[in-house]
Amino acid sequence: MKDVEGRTAFITGGASGIGLGMAKVFSAAGMKVVIADIRQDHLDEAMEHFSNTNFRVHPIRLDVADRAAFARAADEAERVFGQVHVLCNNAGINMFAPMDECTYKDWDWITSVNLGGVINGVRTFVHRMKEHGEGGHIVNTASMAAFITGPGAGIYSTMKFAVRGLSENLRWSLAPKNIGVSVLCPGLVNSRIHESEKVRPKEYSGDIGPIDQLFMSRLGDVHKVGMDPVEVGEKVLAGIRNNDLYIFPHPEFRDELREIFDEILAALPEGDVDPRRLAFEKGRREIAARARGKLH
Repeated sequence: MKDVEGRTAFITGGASGIGLGMAKVFSAAGMKVVIADIRQDHLDEAMEHFSNTNFRVHPIRLDVADRAAFARAADEAERVFGQVHVLCNNAGINMFAPMDECTYKDWDWITSVNLGGVINGVRTFVHRMKEHGEGGHIVNTASMAAFITGPGAGIYSTMKFAVRGLSENLRWSLAPKNIGVSVLCPGLVNSRIHESEKVRPKEYSGDIGPIDQLFMSRLGDVHKVGMDPVEVGEKVLAGIRNNDLYIFPHPEFRDELREIFDEILAALPEGDVDPRRLAFEKGRREIAARARGKLH
């Protein structure tokens, strides 16, 4: 999608952080933008910014875990701006607690948003994109936590690995329909994700894991030194135009990624391979190569 002017984008988690950065960049590029967000105060703040512009931006309050609400939001977006061409499944939450001490409620809450929200966005919009036949693009926000693990945010990282896998597979499926798919993997961004507990639903409250409150209290200051969300948004728009699979806004992870993949390659065993397995893998690679040729 090199020509985005006049096209419509639907961005979840669109009223703050990365989502708002994308909304600012997309609207400046001439797109019509729907910002969907669970927090009304964030929607109000975002619309104050856009009220001083000629940009076409429409707010919708949405819990991405609510499938019926997602469908209603899609209907509203189409009533206001017409067909949606770019979907950014960006809404996300986080908590910091030892993974082995997290409860079912912790798992269910983060899964419902960080993975379930992406699935719901895909299920809600993909068939609409295929039906209007005008092409499009989907950006699923994962994280560098989709590649790099560590203590403290195990559930979050698990979901981001899943979003990465979902995106890579979805790209193959949608290429013949002229719909691109990217997975966005940012590092530290100046966002409000550290306020996630403010939107934890009642059904997921109580019986929660031991959150590191001291660490959480410092996250606000930590995120202030993160990348400007508008810079992330600019890199996302470039990724959409280039139909990139991976969008990595932060260059500081290059060496760490190299170490990870070198370790993976070093773990592969040496030795002879059964020719029957080789024949199967050769056929699989040929199919993948033909499909890859349709991606560009």
